[in-house]
Amino acid sequence: MNDQFTIGDLRLNGVNPQVRKQSRQEGSTATVSFKETLGRSILNFSHHAELRLAQRGISLKPEALAKIGHAIDQAAAKGAKDSLVVYREIAMIVNIPSRTVVTAMDGNTVQGNVFTQIDSAVIVS
Repeated sequence: MNDQFTIGDLRLNGVNPQVRKQSRQEGSTATVSFKETLGRSILNFSHHAELRLAQRGISLKPEALAKIGHAIDQAAAKGAKDSLVVYREIAMIVNIPSRTVVTAMDGNTVQGNVFTQIDSAVIVS
């Protein structure tokens, strides 16, 4: 089985495996609605971000998507609106309320950039 996703796969299968697992473990004791769970677990990519990821040859494994999703959850818990999320050598600007990656850069592109119009940064380990 291929453990990497293409951009098209991310749009169709963006549900965070970690959240699905957590939801199953919580079972009937969870009071979170399906809509809330779905909204928290999907990582969206803007058209611009999809183009940048494809142009720069950036692919994300399910584990990476889970970590990025968790980083977005943390930023949302702190009230962030637009965050710089750094995962390894990939920097992404993410609109937190919509869980949408607005743009993405790899290590070669990120150097020398100034990130503006963000209110937070999350470094994913």
